[in-house]
Amino acid sequence: MMHTRTWSVEINIDENEDERRTHAVALLRTAARPQVRGEGFARRSPRDHEVPEIGDELAAARALADLAYQLLDVAAGDIEAVVHRPVHLSS
Repeated sequence: MMHTRTWSVEINIDENEDERRTHAVALLRTAARPQVRGEGFARRSPRDHEVPEIGDELAAARALADLAYQLLDVAAGDIEAVVHRPVHLSS
């Protein structure tokens, strides 16, 4: 029997023009657990051209990478609860 689940990831991006900094938060929502959150930042050098999309892409990519590591930690904790010993998951 096949089961299909849908997980949604929402990415919120904030840009601070004065500090030349972009911050992204990636939120994973599932029906089975509380949300998992990853964060990422991008900073623009004063000598770089101002292209907001690049900061958005970098911050979002870093937030998604952080989310992936957070999800690995959640999975490790779930496995530890079942096997009653520490586990290490590599990416």
